[in-house]
Amino acid sequence: MFPSDFILVEMAAGCHLSLQHPYQIFHISYISPDVSPHPLNLTTALPQTPSLSLVKFEDCQHSKAVGFESSDPNFSVRPDGSVYAEQEVANLSEPIQFMVTARGGHDPHIWETTVKLALFGHQPSVPVREKERKETHTGYLYPVIKFPRKHQKSSSANGLRRQKRDWVIPPINVPENSRGPFPQMLVRIRSDQDLEKGIRYSITGAGADQPPIDVYNIDPVHGKMFVTRPLDREERASYHLRAHAVDMNGNKVESPIDLYIYVIDMNDNRPEFQNQVYNGSVAEGSKPGTLVMQVTANDSDDDTTANGMVRYRILSQTPHMPIPNMFTINSETGDIFTMAAGLDREKVSQYIIIVQATDMEGNLNFGLSNTATALISVTDINDNPPELTARTFSGEVPENSVNVVVANLTVIDRDQPHSPNWAAQYRIASGDPQGHFLIRTNPVNNDGMVTVVKPVDYEQNRAFMLTVIVSNKAPLASGIQSSLQSSAGVTISVQDVNESPVFPTNPKSIRFEEGVPAGTTLTVFAAQDPDLFIQQTVRYSKLSDPANWLRINRTNGQITTMAVLDRESMYVRNNIYEATFLAADNGSPPASGTGTLQIHLIDVNDNAPVMMPKEAQLCERANPRSKVNITASDADADPHVGPFVFELPSYPPSIRRNWTISRISGDYAQLRLRIPYLDAEVYDVPIIVSDSGNPPLSNRSIIKVKVCPCDDNGDCTTTGAVAAAGLGTGAIIAILICIIILLILVLVFVMWMKRREKERQAKPLLIDPEDDVRDNILKYDEEGGGEEDQDYDLSQLQQPESVEHIISKPVGVRRVDERPIIAESQYPVRPSLPHPGDIGDFINDGLRAADNDPTAPPYDSLLVFDYEGSGSTAGSVSSLNSSSSGDQDYDYLNDWGPRFKKLADLYGGGEDD
Repeated sequence: MFPSDFILVEMAAGCHLSLQHPYQIFHISYISPDVSPHPLNLTTALPQTPSLSLVKFEDCQHSKAVGFESSDPNFSVRPDGSVYAEQEVANLSEPIQFMVTARGGHDPHIWETTVKLALFGHQPSVPVREKERKETHTGYLYPVIKFPRKHQKSSSANGLRRQKRDWVIPPINVPENSRGPFPQMLVRIRSDQDLEKGIRYSITGAGADQPPIDVYNIDPVHGKMFVTRPLDREERASYHLRAHAVDMNGNKVESPIDLYIYVIDMNDNRPEFQNQVYNGSVAEGSKPGTLVMQVTANDSDDDTTANGMVRYRILSQTPHMPIPNMFTINSETGDIFTMAAGLDREKVSQYIIIVQATDMEGNLNFGLSNTATALISVTDINDNPPELTARTFSGEVPENSVNVVVANLTVIDRDQPHSPNWAAQYRIASGDPQGHFLIRTNPVNNDGMVTVVKPVDYEQNRAFMLTVIVSNKAPLASGIQSSLQSSAGVTISVQDVNESPVFPTNPKSIRFEEGVPAGTTLTVFAAQDPDLFIQQTVRYSKLSDPANWLRINRTNGQITTMAVLDRESMYVRNNIYEATFLAADNGSPPASGTGTLQIHLIDVNDNAPVMMPKEAQLCERANPRSKVNITASDADADPHVGPFVFELPSYPPSIRRNWTISRISGDYAQLRLRIPYLDAEVYDVPIIVSDSGNPPLSNRSIIKVKVCPCDDNGDCTTTGAVAAAGLGTGAIIAILICIIILLILVLVFVMWMKRREKERQAKPLLIDPEDDVRDNILKYDEEGGGEEDQDYDLSQLQQPESVEHIISKPVGVRRVDERPIIAESQYPVRPSLPHPGDIGDFINDGLRAADNDPTAPPYDSLLVFDYEGSGSTAGSVSSLNSSSSGDQDYDYLNDWGPRFKKLADLYGGGEDD
């Protein structure tokens, strides 16, 4: 590989220059503002021939005639740009440098470039400058190229005039995964002004001073740029840097130029399949060339080079049936196709294919490989018709049975189970014109279940001969014919059973007038026995007769009445009375049937009309608004109902004298007063109502009319209503007197309560009744003694039973409830009829007597407790002393009354002091 870091390029303005090596291409460009950008390519290479280099030149005007001249007579340049040695160069210990000049045919410009040849690894025999020594590397012969200088012819004495110069550098290609050593030199950047003054070089951009940082650095003095570590094209494929040249004072010497570094791809990545296992399917019987599936592998290397070009091939196929190569794969796309015919799911349901992907365009010697598994399932098609396992099947069915499986048809289908290609459908082709049978498919085992859906009669058909055809839910595949075993015969035998007697007409309807007497024959309700080949006796009984009106003959089914039939009965609905009867034979086992008899009752006029209402009110004075509306109803049906006739009876005469009735419509009439005034009272007014039957029926009804005084609106007043209810004047006065007396009693009681309240406020009691606790029992919780106080004598708390017990006790030891043996005090006696105002005085006298009575509880005696133990973990309260440092005055105890007299004597000194 020709190292690019030893190229020194100096270029005049106006054209493009390219330098080619056997393995690398560096593009260097500079465009002068005064020249149009036509390409000029200068390519230098070191071929594997006697030619040392190749210089190819194109001027900006694309001149065909280009001449080359070498300044060294030992080297020449052919018209095609080949640089060759005119004679053998004996000594290469020193670099050889010469200039090549290019002239166009009609172009007055002259282009120059410098070619410098040196032998790497050979120390020069004579000292060389340090600068040149740094430009040489052992073992390589490299050209040092300076940018060409552009000359123009001039009439001046100076001849050619040099134009403005600038500096550029060709793109750099760096292979990835280089082993170093690092840092490794890539290229040297040089300005043609470095001979005149000191230059400092620097680079900026991603890879230098931007992330990733320090991938590249540059020698600021000599302009040599290095790579510091191995590169990975898969992480970053190119870098764009900018080179800067400044003087020692930091002033810009040259304009920054762009450096493009391309990372050359190496085959360091294997192809990776997107999945380790691929699943595909192909229908059985598919033709060769049918697409099955596609596998895909990706290579992270450059796919524009052989490193990233993946090729596929099939390594193995399992099983090898019917041939080992049933499938093939497109080496470029990874599409898998069928290669041969003969796919049969019933023989092989799945193939396992091992696929290999190799880069380097499938070169197994240099490429990297990877494998994946393709699972190809052979999908089912309906290429196997169902076949019945037998040519004939048989079964039995009891007559009159429904939804009973009578035969089971078994079938074989080699297609995939539980798929439409496998699921069987059964059809009865002949032998069942009335549709007594239906064949259902068992979804588990695909069997056909012959089921009775309509009852069969042994007396009509003793056997059925069915022809059954079986097929699949899915149609057969193209070219597949039905099997001869897809049809079979089914024989169904009918078994005779004892059938229930049947009423020919059920329900049976008859018509009769209501009111027929008991014992009337209505009809004969007989049943027939369907068992024609068995002689049996039928017996009848009554099953349902809500009104208990009918009777049936046990042997012949004759029905007679037991009571009068009434159409208006609650058991009759819509003029129809229903009764149910039972017919049973004497077979084995016995069978019975039911029949319903419907009797349509024809109405007769047997119900008199009923008048409404039964009570009413009228004003005692006749007026147009004072009237009573009357209506009538009849339980019979038309024409035995209205229009009704309303009339007043002629007796007693006062009825027609005081009242009048007028008909409004066929069902309504109005009752009014005939006289202007009638005393307030309750009157029984008889009214005769007749219907329109033939003959008509009449009913005498009583209506209670309450006559009362009315207000201006025609409504009865309260007093009038009471009077009308039948109360006399005396009764009303007695009621009012009772009410007045009750009010007076209530008023007296209220006044007495107020007077008592005033007296209580004038002379209040000494003790509020709510605060008096003498008659209350206060119960407190028992806390018990200390831990050691678990055994004590309860007898110390008992009431003594005799005086001797008290006398015999030691002196100074008395019970808390012991009573002193002294004369009792005399309490005041309350008068038999005390005045209410003396109640307070009486209570005060009794209080003073009780306070001065030493025999009254609580007794002023010594309180003795039981022994509570030697101590407790709770400590003692005896250490709690009074914080008072002086004597305390207890004289105020004398003001607390007789109950505290003893304390006052003990502590306060009392009156004796």
